[in-house]
Amino acid sequence: MLFDMPLDRLRDYRPEPEEPADFDAFWEKTLTETARHGLDAAFVPYDAGFATVDVCDVTFRGWGGQPVKAWLLLPKTRSGPLPAVVQYIGYNGGRGIPYSWLTWSALGYAHLVMDNRGQGGGGRNTADTPDIGPDGHGSSSPGFLTRGIEDPYRHYYRRLITDAVRAVDAAKAHEAVDATRVAVLGGSQGGGLALAVAGLRDDLVAAVADVPFLCHYRRASQITDAGPYAEIARWLSGHRFRIDEAMETLSYFDGVNFAARATAPAWFSVGLMDRICPSSTVFAAYHRYAGPAEIEVFPYNGHEGGAEYDLPRKLGALRGVFGR
Repeated sequence: MLFDMPLDRLRDYRPEPEEPADFDAFWEKTLTETARHGLDAAFVPYDAGFATVDVCDVTFRGWGGQPVKAWLLLPKTRSGPLPAVVQYIGYNGGRGIPYSWLTWSALGYAHLVMDNRGQGGGGRNTADTPDIGPDGHGSSSPGFLTRGIEDPYRHYYRRLITDAVRAVDAAKAHEAVDATRVAVLGGSQGGGLALAVAGLRDDLVAAVADVPFLCHYRRASQITDAGPYAEIARWLSGHRFRIDEAMETLSYFDGVNFAARATAPAWFSVGLMDRICPSSTVFAAYHRYAGPAEIEVFPYNGHEGGAEYDLPRKLGALRGVFGR
């Protein structure tokens, strides 16, 4: 059922952003510190038994120089460098096994699938990347939204977003990839990461954010009791006098703020019956997107949005920017 705003109100929904004054300085410091560590991208051939696709087991250095896993899938027959799609995965998922990720290589593109550090504790796709360090852990179940919520420098999403930025560098490091034609995409948490990377890099040709998570935290935590945003409400129900502190921390990782800095052409999607990522939170990011952007609305769908049925639209968009 519809539980958020009607579509005519969503079309005009432009809330005042919650943006810290040092947002850009915070991310410049974070990425500069990480850049001191070599990328050290390694591509080890993986025998998946595919007749038409080559697979590499990828390791690169993300936040703090820590190792992050990924898969790289390439069409076996190729002539010259390929456009690349870097994909980010939904909440509590991981890179899983390469057999789950054949679509984009089958369409003729290089496809890098980044693992989620410390996630993958349940569901179909597990993760192989631990969250290392004093604030870290191995593969685990939610909730990640409140891990380090007292301090943006210790928050979990500082590390994961940094990994996502470096994943683009990892894709570009492979000789089969055309470094001038790289797009980012994902759904839910993956869509939120795609927005973050689009806001932190100026060398992408496109961003695709399906039903993006990690947007407009305060409203999301107030209007839905579905996870993962419910994690924030549960934490604040106990920490009654720390609301402003928590929301300030989360504002450093808000897709609304990243969108305001993103210039690559973008394609959003939203389900009006989505209780996990409410439609108003998606529109808040969409309306603030600084580059050209389009949004596809699915009035009778929830968090699945357009699912596989929306693939032709995304493929058409990427063919336009890739030139093939």
